[in-house]
Amino acid sequence: MATSQSTVDFIVEQVTGAGTVAARKMFGEYALFCDGKLVALICDDQLFIKPTVAGRAHIGGVTEKPPYKGAKPCFWISGDDWDNSDWLTALVRITAAELPVPVKKPRKPKSAR
Repeated sequence: MATSQSTVDFIVEQVTGAGTVAARKMFGEYALFCDGKLVALICDDQLFIKPTVAGRAHIGGVTEKPPYKGAKPCFWISGDDWDNSDWLTALVRITAAELPVPVKKPRKPKSAR
């Protein structure tokens, strides 16, 4: 089952106060970015937040699940919690603050054939 665009749009709208938020289609599902950092995945119409110490403290009773087969477990956020925009925005902001800034890898030059 794939994620619907309406689910992605709703989640992005709920967390816009966290910073510069964007969703990008990746691997057939969606990645959620905040201030350039990958903070969550939206897979099969479910929200998975990258695990952090501060995020765990904010959530309290955490449920961890892998977003797809073979993935590391993430914090699974119930659809019931998506309506609480202030709480979800704080979680995304807290998660982004704890994650490192992504390192841009230099592109390899194309080899001459």
